[in-house]
Amino acid sequence: MILDDIKGKRVLVTGGSSGIGAAAAKGFHDHGADVAVHYFSGEKAAKALAATMNAGGKVALVSGDVRKPDDAAAIVAQTVRALGGLDVLVNNAGGVVKATKLADYADDILDGIVNLNVRSILALTRAALPHLKASGQGSIINIGSIAGRNGGQPGSGLYAASKATVHSLTRSMATEFAPDGVRANVIAPGLMVTPFHANTPKDRLEAVRGTVPLRRLGTAEDCVGACLFLASPGMSGYVTGQIIDVNGGRLMP
Repeated sequence: MILDDIKGKRVLVTGGSSGIGAAAAKGFHDHGADVAVHYFSGEKAAKALAATMNAGGKVALVSGDVRKPDDAAAIVAQTVRALGGLDVLVNNAGGVVKATKLADYADDILDGIVNLNVRSILALTRAALPHLKASGQGSIINIGSIAGRNGGQPGSGLYAASKATVHSLTRSMATEFAPDGVRANVIAPGLMVTPFHANTPKDRLEAVRGTVPLRRLGTAEDCVGACLFLASPGMSGYVTGQIIDVNGGRLMP
């Protein structure tokens, strides 16, 4: 079975201007999907990405702050206007916000992490759900993290907790939305060499690489296959509520 059923799918990728989001957007487009690339502060990068996507489906750029529920609804509305509907929602936007130890975190940091990594997914999904239902084969792909599995490193505990929440919420979505034909799954990347880790010390990267059975760190492109799989009714029509770990074998739940 091949991925022909990706062609013509209408896909929204949040945080799509760089990293995993950009790789996923390009992967969908290369397989014939119509793609809305969302950005907030990365307008230049989003436009540069769109300029490279000249053979495949339609490309639209949409913008807004996913941390704000009104903006989240507007992002979905922009997408639907541009693409004529929505079949696949990739909730990729997220981040650490600020490394902080649990013993001395600040309330505003916790609020920022929750707003970016949890509230955004809930707001975007709420806005997208009517369109995903109308699709008849809607798919929600939430980007989690290995940190949501293992608790993360010291300083990333709040981020890890937010990603564990994403994992749990996805299971709830899978159960609640199944009667409407909407599937929900998680991709949980390990350490990927993307702008997300631009400030990670090289010795830390090497230490992690040594724990990976495949003996290399991941790339954004390593997550594309899982995204395509979860968007394809032919490939994953009976898959929902699952966490797909893309980490080179570093964690085997």
